[in-house]
Amino acid sequence: MTKRPYRGRKDVTLMSLLLLVLAMSLGPTPSSAADADWWVPTARPAPDSQINVTGEPFTGTNAQGEVRGFVDAHNHLFADEGFGGRLICGKTFSEAGVADALKDCPEHYPDGSLAIFDYITNGGDGKHDPVGWPTFKDWPAYDSMTHQQNYYAWVERAWRGGQRVLVNDLVTNGVICSIYPFKDRSCDEMTSIRLQAKRTYDLQAYVDTMYGGPGKGWFRIVTDSAQARKVVEQGKLAVVLGVETSEPFGCKQVLDIAQCSKADIDKGLDELYGLGVRSMFLCHKFDNALCGVRFDEGGLGTAINVGQFLSTGTFWKTEKCAGPQHDNPIGTAASKAEDDLPAGVDVPAYDEDAQCNARGLTDLGEYAARGMMKRKMMLEIDHMSVKATGRVLDIFESASYPGVISSHSWMDLNWTERVYGLGGFVAQYMHGSEEFSTEAKRTNALRDKYDVGYGFGTDMNGVGGWPAPRGADAANKVTYPFKSVDGGSVIDRQTTGSRTWDLNTDGAAHYGLVPDWIEDIRRVGGQDVVDDLFRGAESYLGTWGGTERHQAGVNLAKGATATASSSESNPLTSYAPGRAVDGDPGTRWASDWSDDQWLRIDLGSTSLVGRVTLDWERAYGKAYRIQLSTDGTNWQNAWSTTSGDGGLDTARFTGTPARYVRILGLDRGTDWGYSLAEVGVHSS
Repeated sequence: MTKRPYRGRKDVTLMSLLLLVLAMSLGPTPSSAADADWWVPTARPAPDSQINVTGEPFTGTNAQGEVRGFVDAHNHLFADEGFGGRLICGKTFSEAGVADALKDCPEHYPDGSLAIFDYITNGGDGKHDPVGWPTFKDWPAYDSMTHQQNYYAWVERAWRGGQRVLVNDLVTNGVICSIYPFKDRSCDEMTSIRLQAKRTYDLQAYVDTMYGGPGKGWFRIVTDSAQARKVVEQGKLAVVLGVETSEPFGCKQVLDIAQCSKADIDKGLDELYGLGVRSMFLCHKFDNALCGVRFDEGGLGTAINVGQFLSTGTFWKTEKCAGPQHDNPIGTAASKAEDDLPAGVDVPAYDEDAQCNARGLTDLGEYAARGMMKRKMMLEIDHMSVKATGRVLDIFESASYPGVISSHSWMDLNWTERVYGLGGFVAQYMHGSEEFSTEAKRTNALRDKYDVGYGFGTDMNGVGGWPAPRGADAANKVTYPFKSVDGGSVIDRQTTGSRTWDLNTDGAAHYGLVPDWIEDIRRVGGQDVVDDLFRGAESYLGTWGGTERHQAGVNLAKGATATASSSESNPLTSYAPGRAVDGDPGTRWASDWSDDQWLRIDLGSTSLVGRVTLDWERAYGKAYRIQLSTDGTNWQNAWSTTSGDGGLDTARFTGTPARYVRILGLDRGTDWGYSLAEVGVHSS
């Protein structure tokens, strides 16, 4: 369609910039295609959107016993229920039918003049035709972040086109909600998350009604990997619940003081697990009591930084990055949002050489991460600062825990192999086919090395922006109709009401165009990229299954006898060797301030030793060895490094019988001695 013209708007308020962050009765009627085709409902709303896919959805597994299908690892089916209920206009479904579901917010009538979110995210004055069903003149659109993109029938089309796993991230932001003038419910984040979880189950029941009753529809919420695998084998869509919010369990921070406790975290995790949530983010956009975030760039970054100050009382703090990984360049461009700061308060200037968030994973954040491990939940590392991500990966590596997900390209790409090495899963944001294909090929060798598939994160209803049209005359454009990747279905242009969409000229305007976008990737990037995507469901379920099967290894060193070359003297506390094996991360062994120091642990009897974890205090070893012995006299080197950087180190080596384990410090990383909060010794 022809894009409506926009006029420039000069005055942008703090509210506006922060928002960048982020008729007919249902009456079931007999379907004209109601027959033995299990994928066609026996009764569905009339009128309703067309699906425009013919052919039977594939079922079963391939010759290797693997499930097939695409995975969207990051979507927001019910974002319209978040942010106060009026930020995203339109509903995923409505008992009153499509005309009620796909209508604009009341303040957008008659011409969009009050569509504040629209004109800020899309430019110009925001004016648009608010009428949705049946004409859809101006929305949904690939560059409008204010209108519903996840209508259930559009999701149905994506499923019919080959998608088999969808992660529905329950999402909201209390700060944005409080600032936005139009709302009809509380801004409490957990209240919104509970509602969105309920609405997801309501949608499952809504679809089931069309297919004859509970359990018969194609939209299946799953709570374990075996259940998900069974759903996919049946040819249906496995829906996983996740959470992406800024203050989970109320864990915000004010003036660097946490507003939650360990008890709040346990209660919150238990509640989310009970709702069916199996993956989540610990922080998002604003630093909170759990972790620091990955920055936003440019003027948007400045606006979010202002919002962080108004919410938490502190601006982002940066430091020089310790390694090749770095956060996004921090936004320093001028912003109108700065006018809303208190008198005498200015956004800090940042050193160009200091691009990493100084805030990493806090003690409460580590408690939450370990709490997720105990509950066999998967942790999303996108949006975490490099410092926080590194610590999470250290913790998971020390326990061989595979439950880590990067769902939409918001982590440093240098972490990809560490994620794959753990058994985690990686997906890429839903970029245009050219950009998506280029990035997919960049990491192709890693996927081959670890024999894994690939995913995408559409982030629809998530204030992100989606693939623009490449044009009716673009090279290798999508030609309609086309066959699904498995070859069993034919996919034509999608029609809802009187509007028909074409990916070439409309871009990825709504979720129903995901199969068209995948076909565009095939034409632009080649079949190999799509083949990796088609293995996405198997790899995602592999990560989930590995997470569920994980067993905490026995720490052979806990409570063992420990001796050392020296112990730092302090009249107020003890730094004795036993403090490194007492199971308490709040105590530690510390040596004298010199090199050639050692800590020796007597396991009490000979055991197979194949992994040693070292949780360093700030005084760490840059060069050190791990040695093993069966008699305490004759030692063999099992592992060594000359590039230690502190934090939590995991040394893996061929399992070797040993009764004694010795950490031999050769070169200190600081002017202090060597200091270990906890040492773990494991068989594997």
